[in-house]
Amino acid sequence: MKSLTVRNVPDDVYEALASLAKRNRRSLQQQVLVLLERVRALNRPSPVGAAAHWRARLQGRPLGDTVAEVREERRR
Repeated sequence: MKSLTVRNVPDDVYEALASLAKRNRRSLQQQVLVLLERVRALNRPSPVGAAAHWRARLQGRPLGDTVAEVREERRR
């Protein structure tokens, strides 16, 4: 596993991180890791973007009416 050192952290940023870590009952290192993992999650493609991609890819294809097909199947 890699290691990361951050230097010259402004006092107010450090105090905010320390306060957040204390409220969450975490060490400062654990809190920083949690925040970094959240940033990583934010960089993933959004579900809305993926849906737009698939809508564009399937545009013009006859997909049928799923609701009507399910109702028809239930009647049988």
